Amino acid sequence: MSKLKNKVAVITGGNSGIGFGIALEFKNQGAVGAIVGRTQKTLDSSIAQLGENFIAIRADVTKQADLERVFKETSEKFGKIDIVVANAGGAATGATLGSVADIGEADYDKTMDLNLKSVYFTVHKALPYLNDGSSIILIGSIAGHRAYPSLSLYGAAKAAVITFARGFSLDLLNRKIRVNVLSPGTVETPVFGKFIPEPQIESVKKWWVDGIPLGRIGQPSDIAKTAVYLASDDSSFTLGTEIVVDGGAINLTPVK
Repeated sequence: MSKLKNKVAVITGGNSGIGFGIALEFKNQGAVGAIVGRTQKTLDSSIAQLGENFIAIRADVTKQADLERVFKETSEKFGKIDIVVANAGGAATGATLGSVADIGEADYDKTMDLNLKSVYFTVHKALPYLNDGSSIILIGSIAGHRAYPSLSLYGAAKAAVITFARGFSLDLLNRKIRVNVLSPGTVETPVFGKFIPEPQIESVKKWWVDGIPLGRIGQPSDIAKTAVYLASDDSSFTLGTEIVVDGGAINLTPVK
C-alpha cells in the first residue's frame, strides 16, 4: 500500500469528515504531510490517529496570511510539497441557508469566502512551494450540478470550483501541475448535526438515500480512495477534469 510513498500532502479541512478520511487514506498509502483546520480539539484527535508523519496546523483558509503560513510551515517541515487537497468548505458555514429572497450580503460573503475564494487562494498560496508535476485536488459537490433547497449559493460556489479545475490546469501546464476536481454526493460526516436538529437527522438521511441509486450514503473512505487515484501517478494522464463520487445520484434515476 504505497501509491503515495515519499509524497508530501496538505489537506485543508483535514481534521474531520471527508478531509480526515482523505488524510487517513493518504497515510495508509505512504504519504506524509499536514492537515489544516480551525478547531484545535479535532486537530488534536485527528493527528493522534494519523501519527508522527503528519502535523496539524490551526488556520482559517479564508485568511490569506494563514494560508501562507500553512504552506511555509509544511515546506519547512518536510522539504517539499507534492499534493494539495483544497477540501475546506461546506454548506454549514455559520451562514444562514435559504432562498435568494432571504439571503443578504453578509451570508452571501460567508458562503462564497469559504467555498470559492478560499479555494482560489489555497492554490495561489501553494504554488511557490509546490513541486513541478504536483497534483492539486479541488473538492466540488454534486450541488454544482443540481439545485437543492436552500443551497443556491453553495451550489454556485461549487460549480465555479469545477470550472477552476479546468482553468487552473491550463494556467499551470508549463509546470506540469495537474488540477482535478472530486465531487462527492451525500457523505456520512458530522455536518448533519451542525444544521439539522438531532430528532430529524435520520429522516433527513433517508430523504437523501432515496435519491441515491446505490441505496446508501457515501462514506469518507469512498471519497478518499478516489483522492488517492488523483494524487498518485496512476492519474498522470488525468487533467482538468471532474470525478463524481455520488452513488449515481446525478446521472441515474432510482427505480422504485
